[in-house]
Amino acid sequence: MLRVRAFLGLLFISLALTLLTAPQLAAAQAKAPHLALYSIDVEGGQSTLLVAPSGKTLLIDTGWAGNNGRDIDRIVTAMHEAEVTRIDYLLITHYHIDHIGGVAGLLKRVPVGEFIDHGPNRETTYTVPQDYADYLNAIAGHRRRSVRPGDTIPIPGLSVVVIAADGEHISAVPAIRPVPNPYCEAERAWPDDPTEDARSAGILVTYGKFKFLDLGDLTGAKEVALACPRNPIGTVDLYMADHHGNDIANSRALVDAIHPRVAIFNNGPHKGASPGAWQIVHDSPGLEGLWQLHTAEDSDTAHNSPDALIANPSGDGEGNYLKVVAMPSGSFSMTNARTGQTKEYPRK
Repeated sequence: MLRVRAFLGLLFISLALTLLTAPQLAAAQAKAPHLALYSIDVEGGQSTLLVAPSGKTLLIDTGWAGNNGRDIDRIVTAMHEAEVTRIDYLLITHYHIDHIGGVAGLLKRVPVGEFIDHGPNRETTYTVPQDYADYLNAIAGHRRRSVRPGDTIPIPGLSVVVIAADGEHISAVPAIRPVPNPYCEAERAWPDDPTEDARSAGILVTYGKFKFLDLGDLTGAKEVALACPRNPIGTVDLYMADHHGNDIANSRALVDAIHPRVAIFNNGPHKGASPGAWQIVHDSPGLEGLWQLHTAEDSDTAHNSPDALIANPSGDGEGNYLKVVAMPSGSFSMTNARTGQTKEYPRK
């Protein structure tokens, strides 16, 4: 009898939801258990906040240093919108200043439970050794863990698997069967990359049937090594385009194999969203939307998304973010903070 009542209850809820208007449905989803993701505008750096249904938080990178605390302000704004007050896990993909620069400033304003990174810095050019030293100094006394491919980040309700780290990559993801990748044969040869970009720590986040892939600034040769000759990732719903959507990344062998439904370019007005990479992602099989944090002002109209899919349409913008709300069914929505408009992507 209890089973019958439970079934009837679920049936009633399902029927009620089908009668809701689109705004009412969005409001109902917002109140239901969901994964929230904020792609924060840090002007061509990266900072992505994930809030699990349990309320646990994962922040990926921290944007730039300086700028009167601009990037930290924007991270904190997203946290307030998400109604969270601490970062449980902070993943540093690699040690370039546009990803690591905000660590010290963030720690002055927000408690962080654990720092996660790929281990020692491997790059000796530019300011990277000093930036890495500053990072170690900033997190002294805090919990730190260096990860390898196959490691996990323990967030209740989510599966978070490290796909790549320190120049290595996973060969198989739990519950995903690697399959031959038909896009490898036509892939061009990519040059080796000696920088920290190629050592980026990247993750696959799974919430029910919803999958999100973020490989940091991984570049072409490492993408192809990951995806060929067999694709261990399967397909994904949301793809944070590698390296801000630059031409030195986003190989067809990877992008076409993972078949993203939606992609985000965490680009700035004069960084990322390169025409070649934009076209590859735009043309990937099954893509339903390519969202940008900024208009790529050094590109052309043909290689920019429609205005409704761009958070900041001109100049440095106002720091508008893109928000994703994902349900365990695999459906999700994208909201442009600039316009307040939401686009729904129903489950498949």
